[in-house]
Amino acid sequence: MSSEKSISLSHGITRQDCKLSDGRTISYYDSKPTVRDAIDTRPVERRPGLGELRLDALTNEWVVMATHRQARVFLPPKELCPLCPTKPGLQSEIPESGYEVVVFENLSPSLALPGNDWKLPEYDGLDTPIVDAAGFCEVLCYTDDHEANFGSLSLAQMRIVMEAWRDRTREIAKLPHIAQIFPFENRGVEIGVTLHHPHGQIYSYSYLPPRVEKMLKIATDYFAKHSRPLLSDIIAREIKDEVRIVAQNSEWIAYVPFASRYPFEIHIAPKKFVPDLAALSDGAADSFAEVAKEALQRLDGVFGIEMAYMASWHQAPVNVGREVLGLHMQITSIRRAPGKLKYLAGSESAMQAFIMDLKPEQSAAQLRDVKL
Repeated sequence: MSSEKSISLSHGITRQDCKLSDGRTISYYDSKPTVRDAIDTRPVERRPGLGELRLDALTNEWVVMATHRQARVFLPPKELCPLCPTKPGLQSEIPESGYEVVVFENLSPSLALPGNDWKLPEYDGLDTPIVDAAGFCEVLCYTDDHEANFGSLSLAQMRIVMEAWRDRTREIAKLPHIAQIFPFENRGVEIGVTLHHPHGQIYSYSYLPPRVEKMLKIATDYFAKHSRPLLSDIIAREIKDEVRIVAQNSEWIAYVPFASRYPFEIHIAPKKFVPDLAALSDGAADSFAEVAKEALQRLDGVFGIEMAYMASWHQAPVNVGREVLGLHMQITSIRRAPGKLKYLAGSESAMQAFIMDLKPEQSAAQLRDVKL
């Protein structure tokens, strides 16, 4: 089976699209000419149906009911990892015997493409109807090395991942019913990861999640008052204050936010405002890895252990707010000391009112003091 489609991207990277046995698309991202013709010989299994979107009438927030995900794979041993390449004794999600970066549709997605007549209901309190959980979910594998992690990758390998993020943002935005594209990574069992292989996911929503709605309103109001994006002024303040900066180069800055919510929280943002990953210049895409790698190495170096974290790309919605809401990555870790976690307990979980035991300036100093 040869690839169905081959597309040339920036930085000499090529995407080849193939099909898995059940019809899902798998896309290989390669930095050098590579033939992708491995056949997925697994028997075709019935894929789960769509979940439900239900409105929480107390908050006007959509909640996804995805009961089919209860049966998904949970922390399998390395020899049964579904994200490693296929080899004798293992038929994984990736038919090839090796890969650089690969993306495929999630086998048990929280959100999936609905019928063409699908429409998000208007808020109508208790009378708001239940609808299919429309959207799209993909898995993005950073490398075929099971023992690696994003921060340990070479700069060249991280650049391929960045190209995949850019490409997926462009391509998913073309799908019907997509309102928000959210690439993210969970690392570490403390966070709740279910597969140890270095990978992230991309959730694409048919509605604006609550945090996006809130950030969009604040950014819109700020732009109306000041005629410039809020994120641009935040970055200008960090550059002026200096004390919370963790790493930077000519294109990117990594800093602990002024009002951080977690013991260790790092934001990585392009110095030039862009709405999303697809809008990054090739130059900015090329220089991201340098700052991201340093930030993650410093995070792991604080206590000399691999820190569990969530890495979340915040970007503008597909169709609104693109001149006001800017791209940035938010990395958060709940570890506050060796052997101690910051649990999101009553105030944080019930009231969304965060209380910090460590000032951002102290956290930034600890990160900067790490010897690389």
